[in-house]
Amino acid sequence: MTKIDTSSPEQVLPTPSHTVGPFYGYALPFRGGEEIAPLGHPDTITVHGYVLDGEGEPLPDALVELWGPRPDGTVPRVDGSIRRDPATGGYLGRNGVEFTGWGRIQTDADGHWYARTLRPGARGQSAPYLSVCVFARGLLVHLFTRVYLPDDAAALAADPLLTRVGDRRDTLIAAEEDPGTYRFDIRLQGEGETVFLEFQ
Repeated sequence: MTKIDTSSPEQVLPTPSHTVGPFYGYALPFRGGEEIAPLGHPDTITVHGYVLDGEGEPLPDALVELWGPRPDGTVPRVDGSIRRDPATGGYLGRNGVEFTGWGRIQTDADGHWYARTLRPGARGQSAPYLSVCVFARGLLVHLFTRVYLPDDAAALAADPLLTRVGDRRDTLIAAEEDPGTYRFDIRLQGEGETVFLEFQ
């Protein structure tokens, strides 16, 4: 056993950082969580991308949560994203009619995620966006960010948050691939790191 003289600050080494875990994932994956929009709704959009680590490698075991307002900008107040059978306690999924605005998506083996949700409407002075929360290995605390849609250049130019982040604003704006389909990669570190938000 090696003894360290703690009276001398030069000999005290910091404890290396590490993740909390191993993780117990029971009930975290949310089957059908990517299908946020009610079935057949005309304002449905698809947002997809990859969760990437500091080396640009995809993470196959990340969770992405999305929250979004209705197309008119109002925030849903509907319960029931996860419905259970009252008799068996089994999982019933969404009812396919009500829009809760919330979804949880697990990345696949290639680190890819997608969600079908309603096109978010603008709220206050902000351009339309979806709120995002990322859970992944290597993170001690989950991360918050936003996905802005590129459809309204004037609204994006006036958005208070995008104005504050300056030349990193592009990390928050999705790319339109096809009408109603947007690509948004989440880079946890390194070149092109996504802007993450801290709430106080």
